[in-house]
Amino acid sequence: MEKEKNKILLVEDDTNFGHVLKSYLELNDFVVELARDGILGLAAFRRERFDVCLLDVMMPNMDGFTLAEEIRNVDPDVPLFFLSAKSMKDDILTGYKLGADDYITKPFDSEVLLHKIKAILKRNQEMHEKNHSQIEFIIGSYHFNSKLRTLKHGELSSTLSPKENELLLMLCEYKNDLLPRETALKRIWGSDTYFNGRSMDVYIAKLRKYLKEDSSVEIVNIHGNGFRLVVPE
Repeated sequence: MEKEKNKILLVEDDTNFGHVLKSYLELNDFVVELARDGILGLAAFRRERFDVCLLDVMMPNMDGFTLAEEIRNVDPDVPLFFLSAKSMKDDILTGYKLGADDYITKPFDSEVLLHKIKAILKRNQEMHEKNHSQIEFIIGSYHFNSKLRTLKHGELSSTLSPKENELLLMLCEYKNDLLPRETALKRIWGSDTYFNGRSMDVYIAKLRKYLKEDSSVEIVNIHGNGFRLVVPE
């Protein structure tokens, strides 16, 4: 049986560049839908499922950052890349705070982009298929099921995103010990770059909010080294 091709949503207002990139990705076995602005891109995303989103930042009608927020409201985990001529640090940080997997400044090498897309799809597939010897954990007054991605506290139950789930699982595996930043970044994000580190910090903050109902549980930042999930024995 022929393997189903991955689908990419490309939102780009530069028609020539958009068609060139679309053709290149299609030659490399992707199905690509090209939308020329954020509103059309959001309509396409709501209409069907995509495996990756490539978003320009500066677009008419709806800019890429706003589009990313809307996409994240629909699917918090779809891999998302910004392709932008905006190279200021604040713009790049905004992209990562919105949950981008990468922020690539124009002009860029299409082959490098291709390999980044393939790498994150492969990594996500491996994360999905990976079986851990232990899937259930007691974290203070919480019950965590990493297979179902659920975190329960009393009658309340939260469903974690894949990255939240993987990060909490790693913290549980290193419970009351140091989880090195580099180890978590390489396993979940694929590399320990500065911007991936900032992205992980956002996810750590989210996990702290999930766990705030039990004051005996704490995710401690070991400056420059990593994190420690402190749970009473």
